[in-house]
Amino acid sequence: MALNTYLFFDGNCREAFEFYKAAFGGDFAMVMTYAEAPEDMSVPDDEKDRIMHISLPVGTSMLMGSDSCSWMSGPPNAGDNFAVSIDVQSREQCDDLFAKLSEGGTVKLPMADTFWGAYFGNWTDKFGISWMVSYELPRD
Repeated sequence: MALNTYLFFDGNCREAFEFYKAAFGGDFAMVMTYAEAPEDMSVPDDEKDRIMHISLPVGTSMLMGSDSCSWMSGPPNAGDNFAVSIDVQSREQCDDLFAKLSEGGTVKLPMADTFWGAYFGNWTDKFGISWMVSYELPRD
């Protein structure tokens, strides 16, 4: 199991991660823009170059991030523009942590298979902390 930090931006995610890359070194493990999203997400043309997901290895951890889009819940606010991301080894671990940590909180996205190849869910716990849990699905 690994705990990582996920940061949310309002259009300047790429700039921020270039800054972090210059500080920490290394290469991005993944960069995905909203242009790569499925068509049913209806991303406006002027937002397709925004970052949907980016990850930068930092030691044994991963610093991850994304930009908001107009069709989402709105731009992030300083102070609540992060989430704790948990990578686990099975669907069962996802379901267990999701059930325990979301108790009394607000589910944003229930556990489900995603188009990017993960079993994923996210929520805000009863203390106001945002969480994500993910299991990378085996590739056939």
